[in-house]
Amino acid sequence: MLRLVVESARIKPPLSPLPRPCLTVYFRDIKKRTRVVEGNDPTWNETLIWHLWSRPLENDSFLQVILRDMGSKKKDRFIGLATVLLKPLVKKPREVLFVKDLILLNHSMMPTDCTVSLQVAHVIHRDTEKEGSGDPLGMTTREAARGKLMVPGSAGMHRALSSKPQHFQVRVKVFEARQLMGNNILPVVKVTIAGQQYHTRIKMGNNPFFNEIFFQNFYEVPAKFFEEIVLVQVLNSSVMRSKAEIGRFQTDIGFVYHSPGHTLLRKWLGLCQPNEPGSGVRGYLKVTICALGVGDQALVDQKLPYRAGTDIEVFKSTAVPMTMAYLKLFIFCAEDLPLRRNQPVSPVLEVELIGEKLRTNVQPQTDNPIWNQILTFQIQLPCLSSYIKFRALDCSRSDCQAEIGTASLSLGHISSSGAEIGGLYSGFLPCFGPSFLPLHGGPKARLRIQEQGTCSLCCSQGVPDAVRDGLSYQGRVLLELVTQIKSHQHTMIRDLSQEVARIEKHQNCQKYGLCVIFLSCTMMPNFKDLIQFEVSIGHYGNKMDLNYKPLVSTTQYSPVIYDGNIYHYIPWYNTKPVVAVTSSWEDVSFRMHCLNLLHFARDRLKANLDTLKSMRNPEDSTLLPQWEKLRRELIEDCRRPLPCMADQPKATHLDRKRWQLRSLLLQDLAQKAKEAKPKNMVATVEGWLHCLNSVLPEPQMSLPDVMIWLMAKEQRVAFAQVPAHTILFSPAGPLHSGRFCGKIQTLLLQYPEGEGQQDVLPAHLRVCMWFGNIKDSKDLKLLRQGDMVVYAETYENQAKFKDQWGQQGLYHCPNFSDVMGHKALPKSKFKAPSGWHWQDSWRVEPQRRLLLDIDINKSQVLEEVYENQERNITGSWVPSAVPNTDMNGQPSEARDTVRCPQGWHFKKNWAVELNHAVDSEGWEYGVGILPSGLPRVWTSVEKNYHSRRRRRWVRMRFRNQGKLDSEERTMSFLQMGLASEGEEGWEYGRFGSKFHLDQQPQSRFRRRCWHRRLAPNKNTGVAPIFLLEGSLATDLKQNLKKEENRDWSRALFGDIWKPAQEDPRLPSMPFIYCTLNKPHYYQLFCYIYQARNLMSNQVLAFQEPFVRAVFLNYSQCTQRLPNSMSPTWAQTLIFQHLLLHESPQDTRESPPLVVLELWQCDALGKESLWGRSMWPPVVWLDPQDWMLPPLKWHPLVKELGEEEGEILASCELILETEILAWGLRNMKQARHPQLLVEFGGETLRTEPIEEFPTNPNFPKSALLLMVFMPKEEAYAEPLVLKVLDNQDFGQQTVVGQASVDFLQPYFCDPWARDYLPPQLPTLSMKKHQKVLGFLYENFWFKSSRAEDEYEHEVDWWSKLFWATGDDKSLQDKYQDYHTLKVYDCELEAVPAFQGLQDFCQTFKLYQEQPKMDSPVVGEFKGLFRIYPFPENPEAPKPPRQFLAWPEREDFPQLCLVRVYVVRAINLQPQDYNGLCDPYVILKLGSLKLGNRDMYKPNTVDPIFGTMFELTCTIPLEKDLKIQLYDFDLFLSDDEIGTTVIDLENRLLSGFGACCGLPKSYCQSGPFRWRDQMPPSYLLERYAKRKGLPPPVFDPEGDSVFYRGKKYKLQSFESKAPTVPGLGPKKERLALYILHTQGLVPEHVETRTLYSDSQPGIDQGKLQMWVDIFPQKLGPPGPPVKISTRKPKRYELRCVVWKTAQVDLVDEALSREKMSDIYIKGWLFGLEKDMQKTDIHYHSLSGEATFNWRFIFTMDYLAAEHMCIESQKDYIWSLDPTSTKFPARLIIQIWDNDIFSSDDFLGVLELDLSDMPSPARHAKQCSLRMLDAEPKWPYFLPHKRFSLFKKKTVTGWWPCQVQDGDKWRLSGKVKMTLEVLSEKEALARPAGQGQSEPNQYPMLHPPLRVGSSFMWLRSPVRHLCLGLCRRYRCKILSFSVLLVIGFMLFKFIYSAPNYLAMSWIHPTLRVQPPIKIYNLINSATASSASPAPLATQAPSLEPVTDHQLQLLQVPKQHLGDIFPELLAPQD
Repeated sequence: MLRLVVESARIKPPLSPLPRPCLTVYFRDIKKRTRVVEGNDPTWNETLIWHLWSRPLENDSFLQVILRDMGSKKKDRFIGLATVLLKPLVKKPREVLFVKDLILLNHSMMPTDCTVSLQVAHVIHRDTEKEGSGDPLGMTTREAARGKLMVPGSAGMHRALSSKPQHFQVRVKVFEARQLMGNNILPVVKVTIAGQQYHTRIKMGNNPFFNEIFFQNFYEVPAKFFEEIVLVQVLNSSVMRSKAEIGRFQTDIGFVYHSPGHTLLRKWLGLCQPNEPGSGVRGYLKVTICALGVGDQALVDQKLPYRAGTDIEVFKSTAVPMTMAYLKLFIFCAEDLPLRRNQPVSPVLEVELIGEKLRTNVQPQTDNPIWNQILTFQIQLPCLSSYIKFRALDCSRSDCQAEIGTASLSLGHISSSGAEIGGLYSGFLPCFGPSFLPLHGGPKARLRIQEQGTCSLCCSQGVPDAVRDGLSYQGRVLLELVTQIKSHQHTMIRDLSQEVARIEKHQNCQKYGLCVIFLSCTMMPNFKDLIQFEVSIGHYGNKMDLNYKPLVSTTQYSPVIYDGNIYHYIPWYNTKPVVAVTSSWEDVSFRMHCLNLLHFARDRLKANLDTLKSMRNPEDSTLLPQWEKLRRELIEDCRRPLPCMADQPKATHLDRKRWQLRSLLLQDLAQKAKEAKPKNMVATVEGWLHCLNSVLPEPQMSLPDVMIWLMAKEQRVAFAQVPAHTILFSPAGPLHSGRFCGKIQTLLLQYPEGEGQQDVLPAHLRVCMWFGNIKDSKDLKLLRQGDMVVYAETYENQAKFKDQWGQQGLYHCPNFSDVMGHKALPKSKFKAPSGWHWQDSWRVEPQRRLLLDIDINKSQVLEEVYENQERNITGSWVPSAVPNTDMNGQPSEARDTVRCPQGWHFKKNWAVELNHAVDSEGWEYGVGILPSGLPRVWTSVEKNYHSRRRRRWVRMRFRNQGKLDSEERTMSFLQMGLASEGEEGWEYGRFGSKFHLDQQPQSRFRRRCWHRRLAPNKNTGVAPIFLLEGSLATDLKQNLKKEENRDWSRALFGDIWKPAQEDPRLPSMPFIYCTLNKPHYYQLFCYIYQARNLMSNQVLAFQEPFVRAVFLNYSQCTQRLPNSMSPTWAQTLIFQHLLLHESPQDTRESPPLVVLELWQCDALGKESLWGRSMWPPVVWLDPQDWMLPPLKWHPLVKELGEEEGEILASCELILETEILAWGLRNMKQARHPQLLVEFGGETLRTEPIEEFPTNPNFPKSALLLMVFMPKEEAYAEPLVLKVLDNQDFGQQTVVGQASVDFLQPYFCDPWARDYLPPQLPTLSMKKHQKVLGFLYENFWFKSSRAEDEYEHEVDWWSKLFWATGDDKSLQDKYQDYHTLKVYDCELEAVPAFQGLQDFCQTFKLYQEQPKMDSPVVGEFKGLFRIYPFPENPEAPKPPRQFLAWPEREDFPQLCLVRVYVVRAINLQPQDYNGLCDPYVILKLGSLKLGNRDMYKPNTVDPIFGTMFELTCTIPLEKDLKIQLYDFDLFLSDDEIGTTVIDLENRLLSGFGACCGLPKSYCQSGPFRWRDQMPPSYLLERYAKRKGLPPPVFDPEGDSVFYRGKKYKLQSFESKAPTVPGLGPKKERLALYILHTQGLVPEHVETRTLYSDSQPGIDQGKLQMWVDIFPQKLGPPGPPVKISTRKPKRYELRCVVWKTAQVDLVDEALSREKMSDIYIKGWLFGLEKDMQKTDIHYHSLSGEATFNWRFIFTMDYLAAEHMCIESQKDYIWSLDPTSTKFPARLIIQIWDNDIFSSDDFLGVLELDLSDMPSPARHAKQCSLRMLDAEPKWPYFLPHKRFSLFKKKTVTGWWPCQVQDGDKWRLSGKVKMTLEVLSEKEALARPAGQGQSEPNQYPMLHPPLRVGSSFMWLRSPVRHLCLGLCRRYRCKILSFSVLLVIGFMLFKFIYSAPNYLAMSWIHPTLRVQPPIKIYNLINSATASSASPAPLATQAPSLEPVTDHQLQLLQVPKQHLGDIFPELLAPQD
């Protein structure tokens, strides 16, 4: 991970007013920020962490640092930015990069005077481990939690899940969606949890807000629960269902459960469409998904549901799994598929990944199908599934539902994220093969935790394949898996080309041999049938599969023998059966060698860790040497190189990647072990072991596991599964070989799922196994001594017919057969296999395995014979035809002829049994019924019609106790009397039962065994036993003889013999034995001392417990003890003359396990097994080397692996124990109880509590008990507490008891200097303090009562939101003085407060007999201190720890309790609508508070804001029970959940839990001091309790002398605070010191609710706190006002002025684009109040004017930035549902259509609390305004603001529309937005649209072109526009040519004149102008008076100036040319 320490910053020049800087740091698009501080020189010293996961640092990695001012006036004001390159950390990752005074850059990227100081480090492993060596083992904390010293509640602790069904719960909370693809959509979220569907409410828009939660409860097996699917789909409800899906997200519950905290908390999910792989992410959905089991705590989410400012950064960062990948499965072929009814199957392979299934093509009628297909899955990275599931199906029928076999691939095993090494490795994508994947089917295995020293289910981690897929091998599939990030694959299923499909299935297949020697089989139940063992690997060795060569894969049938106690065993003794199985597999030795090396390192590390755990004493002298040994061996193992895969031609891509991962991990572990310090040893090594286990699984395990089946009646009964790699032989050496290769191991057989008894193991099997290439088996010798012999075997059978033995009378039984008589095996038909020859001829073998004494291991046997009589014709009783029978009426030997076997004797003669229902002579009578003639019912009274009677004769036979030598003992065991010459080795009996040597009177069948030994030929380089393939018999045909008397034969054999049950085609194979002729005798000493920790949940005490020690077929029991929860036997069990046949060296390396079983008896004397513990004993071959082995604790394990208790031993030392007995609580049945303490054989009693109902405390609390106990705490016996009740007549009964087994926390050193004994708190005041309290109440509080009526700007909810880190909540400049602590757990679960049991602890008391409903009967409150006491009576005695306190008179104490219930989170729904109607009920003693009418309707996150005040007497009323109920109108209210608070613990605790310390001492204002005493008095009380001198304040109160140190107020307050209402200096200083003492601050605790309907399952959280005020300490302060905030009514006025650049979607006749535009608008969540403008028709340019006003009313909660609306969901709903949603304005642009639906043109969504500033002009408006995270080249984000603060704004905003997969600009709209309060809206009324009152502002109708004559103007206009559009270029060209032509013509026309004037140059004559007269006028005038022509006439009118404009020039120029013009006129 990357760790950044932000130290400080410096802002120059200083800003005024003081800024509130905050530093924001970006790393890989992930933003983190510091807290906000005040000042120009801020100091943070805050640590920010980024997890690198699978992406290590690179050379171009960098940090971007931005310093902003978070002040209220200029929010987010940019100060400067800088970039920190991380390249130095890449080169030197273990160094710290110090960045001092880093210069910041401004907007122009120019340096400023502002600097920042940082520290950057690349943390590879944990550098933050706790220092100190007080507990080097690191076990004290865990054991303390185990001893319930603290409330566990840690979400990070993983616990093992059993395979039993248990309660689970899945929660899915849907918050909101963003950027959903689609236009004008109505989204709804569909959540499917394990097939159960849930739907949210339908919303509108592309960014809907839901805030709904769904619950699903399970009662399921964990393995099946983890496979269930969680599917989240976002649908568009406005379209057809087939096209409704926008996107989906899918995962399995196992992925969620194994996530941190079992939760995906507030994750943005990328929504994709599986049927469109190339569509990408279709939107984002924010959810919280959690999967909880019993005891799991749900993570507390303190954040508000909607946070607009920060969420945008999250879903656009790398936190969203946006990387899409394509997982390609190359399915080549399959082999070895089983036959169905001897017919080939039609297989198809189905692959499933996260609920998606793909299938290959069907291959008809074949067991070796070839598919050659590619299946492609689209996945997200990281993949949200745990497994890829494969199912081979048989499609012989049309349904294709017949399952052939299944397999699973764990994605965690075939890929890596690099997290295994902590950032040193980038990981690799999923890959696999090409390799075979075995298929399994049939019955599944039970999930069992592996025992120590056994190999029941060898699975490194996760669920074993046998549990998930099945036990039977069903073939293999050859496949390859490749993952690609980018692909253009459009089809999900396609065929492979011939070039790709050329994979050789059997390439380099080699022959392997498997040899198994069975040494012993013990601890078996009583199997009535003969049993045998079958060994198989794949189909090889399966004797039922006739498609493979027959192999020696089964042992001979054997009976089970009673061991003398309760178990049975198989009597193999010195002749051990052997099986040899050959098979052909590909060579994967290179892969197995690497795996075995890792297993060797893991096993050695685990063994050293177990040794380290056994050393519980931190001061043990052998601790450090063991630690060094562990480190040395781990370094040695990690530095041993793994076989290189890079040069291995057969290695796959996955092999190379995992080899690289494993090598890097080993290097990392070696470095960690080298640098490890001796601290927290156990936790450190467990972390190493976890890392090593993470890389152990080998997914490409193409070799199937070896299966050992126990068979009876040809049925598989029980099994053991052994991974092939654990027994694989390697020529490279023993480290590369399997851990059990050629070694003896113990296998615990188990029944398949659903079969056998639950608490019984089928057998303990000891075997020696070898598996390897037969080329390496030349010198195979598994055991150090013993010879391999091979026999061919057949049985000769004869029947007794007419008193003659012969073949007559054999009913369907051949003369020579197998041991079961099913198969004919004549001697003449046997032939020697290849490589073998006959060594001798056939001979009779007595078969000692079947001839054992049935009474072996019994010390005495009761023999019985029934004497039978019948009535004759005269009515008298005479002997029957069969006078002597057994109990079932079968003939038996007469009493006089019964002989005593060798080694036995009789003490008494035969006697008649009279102890049952018989007459005085022992007879019982009955009526004989044909055909057998025996009565069905016997009676003791004789009647005349009775025809039969019998009586029972019994005699006890005892075994001789004399000492026998080894030979005689063996003779006694095996009954070695061989067949004499006359008897010829016959054995008598019946098939299916045990045979006997001696012929009985009822014997009608006999047989004898013939053996012929085989010997190997010359040396072939291979072990001869692997050449035994094929049948020995050449002809299995046999003509069965007809029986002469069928009825007599059937009567003779009855139902015992049946026709052949076994397939007659099954071959006959030889049998291999390993003979061990040299027995060895041992002695076993079992030292059994004590058991503890036997209480498990509801099991309370033991009755007559005893231990049964079992070793092989020998067992003994300890003595039975009286009732005890910690029985102590102190007994040694000695086993003499134990016979083992293997060599002593083999026994020392792999000794048989010692099994200790703890049994108990019930009231009827019935024994029941509690648990067993097994471990290998220490073997001493040389008595001179003998040493006393260390005594250790061994866990007691139940059937399914749960540890329940321990067995231990001890040594002795004199110690002393002191006890604080405080009192008893909740003892409902007790009258005068007293406490009895049992410890170390000593007892101590308290005085009875006389007045228990009024004072449940003991009269004398301090007790002293002198005991002898071991010096080592690990060997100390538990301390037992019993509560006795004294009743009438002196009777005493035990009403409750408890056991304290972990005593380490109670040890103390009373002489230690810093040790402080527990002190009782002071809960009363002295007289002078009462006067102060009176003044305190009457003056201090009275002076501030007027302040309560003032409505402050901030309230208590402001403190809560400040504490939860809500940056958007109301800011206050004094908020640092008013903060509180919000705990996400109970106050008792906070580790710093020690469970509030620092004064005395609470111990649960239980009854003698468990009760399912209420096992806890009471509580004992007390404490213990254990310390050494001197043996010398003259030595000084240590000081007493618990003294007599005078303050005991303060109890019981009357207290005022205030309970503040704030809110509940994620309550379990109780109604059908997925909600509930919760209300609060408080119970304390007999008092009950709460009102069901005050329920919160339809919510799972209610906000109560309620304070309950009550008075109680502690400890009589100490358990405060807060219950939440669901209100129901007609039915009874349902309990949601309950939490209980122990008020007494809070009152007595020294952490000040009665009333939390506020941050500041205020005498007025909303945050007034509420405690009873001021801080100075609280500090004085605290010092007194700690035994310190009281604090001394100076007269001014600004300094104090406390604990030898002087504290000044200036050290806490750098400058004088200006907070109004603060108290005096003395109190403020005392409060600062109190905060440094670790006391409980002002807080809100989050308590988990539990319900009896689902014990242990989280039902929701309740946030609250409790204040306790003892009455004797005076009156308390005023209560805190936490009433819920009320929303404020606002009115939003939105004036739509006009639009621009709107998309044109319609087309006119002239093909011109146009739109009829109108605007829709509404507030999110208030869609019913949707409004729209009028229509602007025929917009040709995208511009439209409206001048239209929208008015929306909303109830807005400013503190949460949410709108609140209450409305009924349905008409019949009882109460309205309150919903919260963000204040978001949605504006849509539409095109109006008449005959079709309107066209959607664009949308604009504005968050009113965080909206972008508008643009002033339309040209400045773009989509970049909506982007909160700008991209290159824009560095700075667009400015944003809150409309509720700015009140009004006007400008342009962009609208967008989805075009394909992207959003584009589709228009711009100009609006004025204004927010008014309710009063302002009433004062300034305005109407909607343009209606009255049309004011503020007045809206005039827009100036639009009239549409009345549009039909008339439209043709001409369309013609003009059409011509212009069609001939635009031509018209323009013609116009240009016309202009050019006109100018050319003008030039040609004017050119001659200008040329002439320029050539001629005419002169200008300067003469007076000619006077021109008006001749026309003069002619008219001459008619009246003629006049001569003259040059001047006054009536002439000269030309005016405006007529000569072209000649006008300035006067000076005119004067030069025409001077006469300027001359004055006459």
